[in-house]
Amino acid sequence: MDTDRLVTAVKTTLRFEGFNRPAEVSILLTDDYEIQNMNRRYRGIDKPTDVLSFPQLDASLATPPGCPVALGDVIISIPTAHRQADARGQALPDEIDLLVVHGVLHLLGYDDVTDEGAEEMNRRQEEILRQLSNEREL
Repeated sequence: MDTDRLVTAVKTTLRFEGFNRPAEVSILLTDDYEIQNMNRRYRGIDKPTDVLSFPQLDASLATPPGCPVALGDVIISIPTAHRQADARGQALPDEIDLLVVHGVLHLLGYDDVTDEGAEEMNRRQEEILRQLSNEREL
């Protein structure tokens, strides 16, 4: 996996959302077995998923000047991403871009539990992915 591509997806998402402070985001690329264990342990859902996000940002805690804000962790299952990419007829790196953007939006406080939240999150995702695609064409 191209780590520069992952970094670009994170930075584009943060920039699009107006987050202009130095930030730290951890991305773990894993398999279905490991993500299923995490999904069961932290969400009570005993099946694999495509992406999990674990926010660390606590607005009540001040980050010292010059230090990056620890936003949290994004975990992506490569086998699930691969199946989804095949089902959508797109390349695996494009599917991973989508999952990174989705995960980072969760770190920033977006939630897709309600229909309204999912609609807003999907709209933002699509806008960010368009911008990301335009940046890559340059």
